Amino acid sequence: MSQNESNGAIETLTVGEGTGRRDIAMMLLPPRDGNTLPHLLWLGGYRSDMTGTKAVELARLAEERGTACIRLDYSGHGASGGAFVDGTISRWLEEALAVVDHARTRLGSRRLVIVGSSMGGWLALRLAQELRQRGREGDVAGMVLIAPAPDFTSELIEPNLTEDERASLAARGFFEEPTPYGPDPNIYTLKLIEDGRRNRVLDGVIDAGCPIHVLQGMKDPDVPYTHAIRLMEHLSCDDAVLTLIRDGDHRLSRPEDIEKLREAVSHILEPS
Repeated sequence: MSQNESNGAIETLTVGEGTGRRDIAMMLLPPRDGNTLPHLLWLGGYRSDMTGTKAVELARLAEERGTACIRLDYSGHGASGGAFVDGTISRWLEEALAVVDHARTRLGSRRLVIVGSSMGGWLALRLAQELRQRGREGDVAGMVLIAPAPDFTSELIEPNLTEDERASLAARGFFEEPTPYGPDPNIYTLKLIEDGRRNRVLDGVIDAGCPIHVLQGMKDPDVPYTHAIRLMEHLSCDDAVLTLIRDGDHRLSRPEDIEKLREAVSHILEPS
């Protein structure tokens, strides 16, 4: 199978009802016949999409190992419909759950190794919690979290708001912040911040019920490595590993970072 084929065709799934309906773009790479490994699920970060370096590399790894790979763009991201400013953790979690359920039908029921980057790490933890509440705790075989940002709205944004940003939230319902990752500023809405408080995971024990490997750069300007250490303190599983990359940034997309990602995912796919 070629790399182009491993990227797959973009499909859409309609999520929500009424004015909340939006078309969610996804790529589903099917498993090789007879393959029994868990499927891989990619959950990207804030304003990222499923065609980024790490997402494509994950699909390539799935192709090499003969298992399935599930990728999606949240609403307001990439090829998906919906307005970005309508996005919240609850809304994007709903979309991830819908894609997971759709993939179970399309690709066959199989356990998942969830790979979450930045905000996707938060969504991975919430997804595992939601599946557990539905009696499907066995669905998650493991997680690899890359520079995870659980509770970033209440832990990393709210405490550092300037007076101008607070005024903008009160008057306009959002504020803008320059970003080094593109020409357009990040937009943080009051809706996102308020919903983030309802999706907190760092206020108690996180019982994910699976092995977790966290990859964190120590030169990350967006999510300090102390945040990853705090996450480790909340995880209840014994098989939780934190790898600190001394010169790593937030994206962790260098060849040496990708190799660490591949190793972490492979270890959970097929424990030695």
